[in-house]
Amino acid sequence: MFDYVLMNAKIINEGRITEEDIAIKEGRIARIDQNISSLPAKRVIDLQGKYLMPGMIDDQVHFREPGMPHKGDIFTESRAAVAGGITSYMEMPNTNPPTLDVAALQEKKRRAAQKSLANYAFYLGTSTDNLEQVKRITPEHACGIKIFMGSSTGNMCIDDPAILEQFFAHAPILVATHCEDDHIIKQQLDYYQSLYGNNIPIALHPYIRSHQACYQSSLLAVSLARRYQTKLHVLHLTTAHELSLFDAGHHRNKRITLEACVHHLFFNEQDYARLGTRIKCNPAIKKRADQQALLTAVQQDRIDVIATDHAPHSWQEKQQAYTQAPAGLPLVQHALLSLFELQQRYQLDLPQIVTKACHAPADIYGVQQRGYIREGYWADITVVDMHQPYYVHPGNIAYKCGWSPFTGHRFPASIHHTFVNGKLAYDQGRICETGSGMALEFRYAS
Repeated sequence: MFDYVLMNAKIINEGRITEEDIAIKEGRIARIDQNISSLPAKRVIDLQGKYLMPGMIDDQVHFREPGMPHKGDIFTESRAAVAGGITSYMEMPNTNPPTLDVAALQEKKRRAAQKSLANYAFYLGTSTDNLEQVKRITPEHACGIKIFMGSSTGNMCIDDPAILEQFFAHAPILVATHCEDDHIIKQQLDYYQSLYGNNIPIALHPYIRSHQACYQSSLLAVSLARRYQTKLHVLHLTTAHELSLFDAGHHRNKRITLEACVHHLFFNEQDYARLGTRIKCNPAIKKRADQQALLTAVQQDRIDVIATDHAPHSWQEKQQAYTQAPAGLPLVQHALLSLFELQQRYQLDLPQIVTKACHAPADIYGVQQRGYIREGYWADITVVDMHQPYYVHPGNIAYKCGWSPFTGHRFPASIHHTFVNGKLAYDQGRICETGSGMALEFRYAS
């Protein structure tokens, strides 16, 4: 007997949309076929033509645990993730304490095993003095090595080319980079502070964290990766100019891959007037022309992955003046819905969106038996209702911080169901707090 049979679904998977049924047993996809609804199952769900896809794999989140419980934690933010159709996440190392050794990675995994509703993995961070830790890391320990080439604090900001070169030369697994040149940013910030003091208009944020600051840092990362044949994944690219550094083509044929984030695809600098510091993030949301270039790069397969960079802060923190308001915004609950809206608005290809949000992160990071609708794979499944709008209001926001840049927005689609490891984690507006997340497993050639 199957645990679930999902019938009459439109399955978006591996470049196609097909109409088939899916049977789930013992956490895995047991069968994909037509007309299997008559087979015995504990529960049969008639999806009535709704879209079914692999659960989104978010390769960049900040869940704030340990150290910043007022912003978020693994339970609350994974809870919001499954409500948004995200079934797996990879969490960043800039927590308190930072994740700079194997012991810190193991502590995060211990916490997640107790309370994460989604599947989880963690990055090892880099600092000016942990190169030996990096050399010994394996996919068993971490999903990747995160280098903050800008926009971090203390010794986690690596902007010395000689130190960077050592990490690129010796990294045994994938390197993921935040590319901004802090020296250029500081020059711009000093200039605008001389004009405005601490009351810098938020509209100047993309001019402080400028196109040049992004391009120079991305150029350095790509140059080092090519020199040392490093497996490089550049995170949250924001400018049209940077796109010239990256090749178009299928992600499996690349050693240097590229990510865009949902907020850089959805918003542009005209939204600062309406949303203010709620959309202050690093790297900054930039011009409409950059937004359009990113969307085109998704269609051209120059951008390989779409993620969130989910980074919650309290409402009080975000209401401060420009120089005090922290960068980052909560996104995991509404990221997939924003992609489906962009699909309708710009006639994006649905299978291509699933490739960027599900298939590509699984392939690039070597996530085992996830990211696809395949028999024998873990049943990480998201069901989307394209005919049921979703209105974001304070009463249905699951983030611990309690706010969203999308508050008051009506998405044209809604998340109907989310399955994590074959268990129903989200059911038509209700989050099933069963804690069914598992540690992701990885395997790829270095």
